[in-house]
Amino acid sequence: MIAVRLLGVGVIAYLIGSIPTAYLVGRLVKGLDIRSYGSGNVGATNVMRVLGTGPGLITLGIDALKGFVVVRWIVAALCAHSAHFPLWQIFGVIMVVVGHNWMIFLGFKGGKGVATTAGAFLAMSPPATLSAIAVWAAAVACTRYVSLGSILAGIALPLFMFLFHQPLPYVWFALFLTVALIYKHRGNIQRLLAGTERKIGEREKI
Repeated sequence: MIAVRLLGVGVIAYLIGSIPTAYLVGRLVKGLDIRSYGSGNVGATNVMRVLGTGPGLITLGIDALKGFVVVRWIVAALCAHSAHFPLWQIFGVIMVVVGHNWMIFLGFKGGKGVATTAGAFLAMSPPATLSAIAVWAAAVACTRYVSLGSILAGIALPLFMFLFHQPLPYVWFALFLTVALIYKHRGNIQRLLAGTERKIGEREKI
């Protein structure tokens, strides 16, 4: 039974995560392959940079929804009565983020997983996640660097999980994801230090 649940949650979460939102928005809005413009990243920030705020926010919302749906409905439907439900949620988050970062529909390439992770954690712990989102919003508003906001929100998330007395597996998992997020943003960190990172609102010429 556990093996069936693992397979069911893992496959469904991975496929939902693999929905290439940014790629589809680029095709529908402008008929372009978003991977060939801006940073080449298949994520909301690059869509916003290339196509504008509206398409970027749509991409952001759908990518976040992917994580929320997996944790709130898929894992809940398949594993709600398990004594290890928090661990099943964590497994669902891992698989949906893996799907987003290595999309089967785009040759196992993808985004950085920030929005999808935020959506998943919003289903797991709304207070901690909303607090981390507030950190992101404040950082972006002050600096206009989305990448910096994402990094700071990632660092804040495990702290808020601890402060809001969330289950210990959630705290450790959030800490692990923070390390992974910083690793995925290493290029952005280099550009931030060099002063070459693009700010929000700076459109890419297409």
